[in-house]
Amino acid sequence: MERSQVNSLYQEKIKRAILRIQDAYKIAQSFNNALICAYSGGKDSDVLLDLCIKSGVDFEAVHNHTTVDAPETIYHIREVFKNLSDLGVPNKINYPKMSMWELIPNKLMPPTRTVRYCCEILKERKFKNQHILTGVRWDESNSRKNRGVHESLHVKKDKRIVYFDENDDHQKLTNICMSKNRIATNPMIDWLDREVWEYVKSNNIKMNPLYDKGYKRVGCIGCPMGGKSMYKEFAEYPVYRTNYIKAFDRMLEERSLRGLVTDKWECGEDVMKWWLKEDANQISMFED
Repeated sequence: MERSQVNSLYQEKIKRAILRIQDAYKIAQSFNNALICAYSGGKDSDVLLDLCIKSGVDFEAVHNHTTVDAPETIYHIREVFKNLSDLGVPNKINYPKMSMWELIPNKLMPPTRTVRYCCEILKERKFKNQHILTGVRWDESNSRKNRGVHESLHVKKDKRIVYFDENDDHQKLTNICMSKNRIATNPMIDWLDREVWEYVKSNNIKMNPLYDKGYKRVGCIGCPMGGKSMYKEFAEYPVYRTNYIKAFDRMLEERSLRGLVTDKWECGEDVMKWWLKEDANQISMFED
C-alpha cells in the first residue's frame, strides 16, 4: 500500500474515533449517565484523552489508583490531571479501600495469569452506572487471545464466574455489562501500534517517561501478564518486590490459620520464586 493511502486511512481513523466519542456522549446523555474517559497513564489512554478533548463533548477523566503503579506513572498522571484542571476538564483519582499488599492475604493467593482478581477490585471499581471510554485496541491484545479472568473463585469449576478483561481480543467497539449497568466504548479499537505512536508524535503529546526507559507496556509493577518483564520491573523497583514478599508471608499465615496449608511454600520468598515461573500451573495450586 502506498504511503498516501496509509496516511489517508490513518486520518480516517482519527475522524472515526472522534465520531465514536461523540456518539458515546449522545448515548450517555440518553441514559442520563456521565461520560468517563478511563485514564491509566499509558500511551493509549494519553491518545484517547487528546481525542476526547478534540471531540468537544463534556467528559470526566478518571484514574483508579492501583497502589502498584510505578512512581513515574503516578507523577505522569498527576501532571496530566493538573493540565486538565487548567483546561477546565473535570478529573478524579479514585483510591482503593484496600491496597495490593492487603488484597493478597485477603484473597489467600497471589494474582495470577488466570486469576487476576486485582483488575476487578483495583482497576475497574467505581465504574458502575456510567458510560466508559477506554483505549483498548485489538492490535494490543493479539498476543493475549482466549485468556479469561476468574472474577469469582469457587471450588466447583462450573460455578466460577469468568469474564474477559480489557486486554482480550473478545472486546468489541461497544461492550455492555448488565450486572454493573455499564457501557464501555473503545473508540480506538481498530488502531495499530504505529498509528498510536504517529498520533503521539504529530500532536506533541507528552508521554509517560517509562517508554523512554524501554518499557513497552505501562501497568502494575509485578503484573503476572507481564511475563519476563516482571524480572526487569523487580530489578528496577526492589521495594515493590519486597512488599510482594511481605504480602505473600501474610498470605501464608492466613492460609495456615484457615487450614489451607500449602506444603510447597515455607515463606513469601518461596511464593515469589514460584510466581515468577512462566510455566507454573497457576490455578490448580488453589483448587482447595
